[in-house]
Amino acid sequence: MIRLAVRVPRERAEVVLAELLDLAPAGVEELELDGGRVEYAVYGPPGELPSLPDLQALAGGETVEISTSEVADDWQERWRDFHRPVLIEPPTDARLMPALRIRPPWEPAAPDGPGAPNGGGTIELVIDPGQAFGTGGHASTRLCLNLLLELCGSPECPRAALDVGTGSGVLAIAAARLGLDPVLGLDNERESVTAAAENAVVNGVELRSADFDLRRDPLPWLGAGRATGDPEPDRTLLLANLLRPLLLDLSAAIERAPAALIASGLLVDELDEIATEFAARHGLLERRRLTEGDWGALLLAPPASV
Repeated sequence: MIRLAVRVPRERAEVVLAELLDLAPAGVEELELDGGRVEYAVYGPPGELPSLPDLQALAGGETVEISTSEVADDWQERWRDFHRPVLIEPPTDARLMPALRIRPPWEPAAPDGPGAPNGGGTIELVIDPGQAFGTGGHASTRLCLNLLLELCGSPECPRAALDVGTGSGVLAIAAARLGLDPVLGLDNERESVTAAAENAVVNGVELRSADFDLRRDPLPWLGAGRATGDPEPDRTLLLANLLRPLLLDLSAAIERAPAALIASGLLVDELDEIATEFAARHGLLERRRLTEGDWGALLLAPPASV
């Protein structure tokens, strides 16, 4: 087994990651390095890994470091060590909201067991990382979950949720466990659509997941793909843990503004641009901004909402 690593400057990270996921749809490992650099790594037999010319091309002319190393046969077991339970505490002013504990299936349940929505305690989500992004371990996912708890603890919590770029389904499943219904998860990777559906079954929630290419397909519920019987936009929460270019594409695809938007997958210095874009095009104003390290997330909603 080979580990192939690409090290890039932080300012180029989102572009390189988007391109790398096209070459390695099974997912990548991300590590923060000193000196403002990020390392992305993929694993596999030599013949199944992206070629060096492909990796050099995706860097867009930037100076990158590419290295390969052999990995011990027990790498799959050691890989599990990277995925530990994550606890998302509710805001202090939402005392009746539960915490969210996200764990992989090989980790034991919390000693006190899962709680119930709106009753405090803890809701436990079991998410198999598999081949899909989003286990609660990345800052962008944690920030989304924090904002989701804050929104659902308010009187203006939407009734339905549309998760664009659902990955493992963790955000959509959390929304369903918090009482939103219906919930639809969209992703352009077949592995993610399958993983989200399987994780929903494990967690006992109703979740429809479907193939969707934001740059090709009409957006359901809020865009040209809206159909009779879909939830009303003014009752729909839009979840979008996407990179900046895709969030701009999402803005262009929306025809009717949602009740609220949680947008993440952004570097801190990109937050203002995205907030301005959705305010100008859809009248969604910034209600909350959270940051963790280099990453940030936004809660946007119409005036007199949330």
